[in-house]
Order: sequence, then C-alpha cells, then structure tokens
Amino acid sequence: MKTVPDYAGLSAASSLEDYFIVGRVFPVFVFMESFADFDQATIAAIATPPGAGGIGIIRISGSRAREILLQLFRPARGEVASGRSHQLRYGWIVEPESGRPLDEVMAVYMAAPATYTREDVVEIHGHGGYVVLREILGLILAREGVRAAEAGEFTKRAFLNGRIDLTRAEAVLDVLNAGTREGLNLAMSQLQGGLQQQLEPVRRALLEVLAVVEVAIDFPDEDAEIIDTAALGRRLELEVRQPLQELLERADRGRIFREGATVVILGRPNVGKSSLLNALLQDERAIVTAIPGTTRDTIEECLNIHGMPLRIVDTAGIRETTEEVEGIGIERSRRRVAEADLVLLLVEAGSEPSSEDMALFDSVREKKVLVVVNKLDLLGDASPAAAEAALAAWRHRFPGRELTGISARARVGLEQLEDLVFRLISGDEPRDPGYACVPNARHRAALARTLPALERVQQGLAAGLAPELLAVELQACLGSLGEIIGEVGSEELLDTIFSSFCIGK
Repeated sequence: MKTVPDYAGLSAASSLEDYFIVGRVFPVFVFMESFADFDQATIAAIATPPGAGGIGIIRISGSRAREILLQLFRPARGEVASGRSHQLRYGWIVEPESGRPLDEVMAVYMAAPATYTREDVVEIHGHGGYVVLREILGLILAREGVRAAEAGEFTKRAFLNGRIDLTRAEAVLDVLNAGTREGLNLAMSQLQGGLQQQLEPVRRALLEVLAVVEVAIDFPDEDAEIIDTAALGRRLELEVRQPLQELLERADRGRIFREGATVVILGRPNVGKSSLLNALLQDERAIVTAIPGTTRDTIEECLNIHGMPLRIVDTAGIRETTEEVEGIGIERSRRRVAEADLVLLLVEAGSEPSSEDMALFDSVREKKVLVVVNKLDLLGDASPAAAEAALAAWRHRFPGRELTGISARARVGLEQLEDLVFRLISGDEPRDPGYACVPNARHRAALARTLPALERVQQGLAAGLAPELLAVELQACLGSLGEIIGEVGSEELLDTIFSSFCIGK
C-alpha cells in the first residue's frame, strides 16, 4: 500500500502555498504576479488640496527621488548629501541653472523600504500657494525619468510593493472621505488590517481543507479514508460559512456609516417640510412662508445623527399642478423619494387626514416610513394629554408604522425624532467587538460569490463528490476571498479602485 503523506501538521501559510505551487492545483492566491513589472518611473505630485494654505506638500517617489532633492534643495546648514534618512531639514528650493530660490521649505528624504510606497520618497513642505507649488513641481517634472503621478498612484505602489493589502489601500480613501467620526473609526479599523485579519482564519481553513482534498486526489485508492466528510463539513460550517455570513450582515448594517443614507421629507404643501429641515439643521436653509408651493425644487443638506451621515432632502409639495416650474420640482421630488432609505411623512396635528395625505402615504407604502405629526404647538390645549390624543388620531390611520410628534417651529420633539431616524435606518443593532470590520460594496460582492461555491462544496462532501470536483469549488472560494485583499485580480480592477483617489495620495 502507498504511504499517504501527512499534511495535518501543515500550519504555516508558506508551507501550504509551496505545496500548491508544486502540485496540480495552481494557487489562486499568488500575489498579483501580473503587476510585478509595473511602471518603475519616479513620480511626483502636489499632495495638498488646491488653493492658498499655510503649507503645501510635494511628494516624490521612486529611484530618482534622492537625486532630485540633491539637485533642487539647498540646506541652510551643511551639505544636502549629508542629511540622514527621515530627517527634516530647512532650506530653499532653487533653480539649478540660475541658482534663483523659488521657496523657503522644509525637505525630508526617506530611504526605502521604510516609506509609504516602499520606494525612496522625498517630501518638500513649502508655502501653500498654488503658483509656488506648481513652479516647484514643474522643476521636478523637468528632470529626466520623472513624470506626474496618476490619481492614487502612491497608494497603488504601496499595494503593489506589498506594504498594504487591497482592503487597507481602499481604507485610505475611506479615511479621506469620512463624513462622521463613526465613519472615520470604521476606516481606521480597516486601515489597521481589521478586515484582512477577519478573513485570514477563513482562508486558512479553506487552504487546509483543500490540502486534504488534494492528498485524496493523489491517492485515489485511499480517498475515503483521507476525507472525513463529516469533520470537513463541520469545519467549513463553523470556520468558513458562519464568519462569512457575519461579515455580510455587517456590510449591510455598516454601509450607512461609510456611505451615508438618504432621508426625504414628504408632505402636502405648507405642512412644514422646510421648517423641519431648518430645525434639524439648526439653520435657516430653506425659505419658509405661509404660501403653499414656496419650495419649487428639492433642497439637500448633510446632517450627522449619532455618527450616521445623512442626506436630508426637502421636497417640493407633491400635488397636481399646471405651473411648469413647480411641476419640474414635483417630478424631481418623486425621483428622490424613490431613492430614499427613509421617508419622513409629515402631517399636521389638529387636522383630519386629507385625501392628499393618504395618497402620499399610498405612494410610499412599500418604503420605510416614519410618520411625523407636526405643529403640536398650534393645538389649543398644550397639555401632554392633548398632544397624545392628536397623535392617537393619526396613529389609527397608519397602523403598524412608527409615529412621533414635533413642533418644527418651536423645535420641540426633535431629539426623539432623531433617535427614531437612527433606529429605523441602522436597525438599532447592538455593537459587537467585530462591528468595526465592515466590508464595502466590492468586498460584499466577493463574499456573496464565495458562499454559493462553499455550499456546493458542502453538498458535494455530503454526496460523496469526486475530490477533483471539490477542489475546483474550493479554489473558487479562495479566488473570491483573494480578490478582496488583492491576492488575485485584474489591472482593470486596480484602475477602478485607485482612480477614485485624489492626485498625490
């Protein structure tokens, strides 16, 4: 009888990967080999936003970075070549031909690999004027072998040079775009490798299961002894399916903290929609009059509720009209309602539900709706009992819907309203220790592709499917996970991701 190799002791990633490299299964997790020969030109860009500022930074990365600094920088003391790596020095940027100073700067040379890109990097910190920064950048780009950096190219090089995985590269953009502290916390968790750390045990379990299946392929006479279908099935369920399902659920819950949500204020004309917008923003953003139809178009503003970035949309009162301008605004309002994550249906306390109110409710019946009873301050009796009676009348017309009462003009009841908005959009899910690890839309799509392949593996194990077919599906699982962290992918994928970055990052 053949001796069956013992792969049970393989625990180090390198051992498993070496096995697959020499075996019949080509590794889906080879690190972006198709990009190993990416453009090695030295790149440069202004790394600070356009416009006047106290400081402007120009970043250079590549093999010629130090040489360029030697040509253009004149330190106030000592020789430029005597500066140590990662030492900030004071001096001037000068035109090499004329010796004319362009700007008074602080400059630093950082030797590879201890840099953002793992290449030699130079940063020049000058005055933040657009003209002076463009002049300095022009001098740099005039040097041989230097070109302007593309959008996100510094971070792209950090990824291609192995300093960060793709999830951390994407987190850099999330940090830049964070609209709230909660969004920033999510981005920082991912920047520190939170998602990659969550995926690594899953990937490890898949690799070890695949190793067992591969051994069974090599020794077909003993495959029934090698593959313990019950044990492998339990492991895939506990160590792969359940963690991936939890990540998908976090993606759904956490999306709003990264991307924000849209809340539309809907109601008949003159019910107080613009007053509510102003009250939430604590600013007179929208014009408020007693004339119905004052708001002729949608008005959108951003609001932070408990760390959740929201786009609040005040719509034109939706009604039948023959007035052309108002009609355009009403049509835009309908489009924004269709896109809304939550609709605030505004009605008026002390009045009977009108046919317009009910028609508006019917138009959004399939969406998430919070009924807001406005103008409680206009009730003749200001007692809590009178307010509750007014709310009860409306609650009867909208059974099963969340409802709250406010006075937008007096700014009463807004705190409770904000709490309800947060709960209805977020689901009011309790936080867990891994909540900060939230996949984005690209990650979610890859995770969603992993689960069907995993299900086929589990079904195949139960049905005694041939090891060769199990191996194919396991490779598909690993391939989808590899796309998330950038172990497999395409140049088109990278271009799509990094084109969203600003120049200089």
